[in-house]
Amino acid sequence: MIAGATEDGVCLLEFTDTRKLSPELRDLERLLGTTIEEGDNSYLKMLKTQLSGYFEGKIQEFTVPVVIPGSEFQKIVWQELMNIPFGSTRSYHRQAEILEIPGSARAVANANARNRISIVIPCHRVIGSDGRLTGYAGGLKRKKWLLDHEKRYSGKPADPELF
Repeated sequence: MIAGATEDGVCLLEFTDTRKLSPELRDLERLLGTTIEEGDNSYLKMLKTQLSGYFEGKIQEFTVPVVIPGSEFQKIVWQELMNIPFGSTRSYHRQAEILEIPGSARAVANANARNRISIVIPCHRVIGSDGRLTGYAGGLKRKKWLLDHEKRYSGKPADPELF
């Protein structure tokens, strides 16, 4: 994975083999008005520690600050993604209802797809209304692995729960 941060928080966590990485980096440079440079800061160190805890099954919630430049709609969708509990799933349709914009499941799915902070902003927890895994830029195998991992450490049943 590759991570990026500003002086205000993490702005990128993405799989290095995803096709959307280059466009995401260009978008971040444009949206943040900066050039991305290799480096380190306290937020990247915090992220690394929290990711290790997540993968070890020791933490279920990230507290590292995030920077999420995007449209107001995207920001609302991404903020709501962080409300989906560890080990749970929600359909795109349900996500749209919770946001009080019924009928916007496709727009919600498009905003999810533009999430630049994988795992921390858990777009992998959103699934199809029929319970099937759909739409994950990191690949459906990774999405399944992440959901199985969270189920294992959450104590919840293995089957996706739509609520």
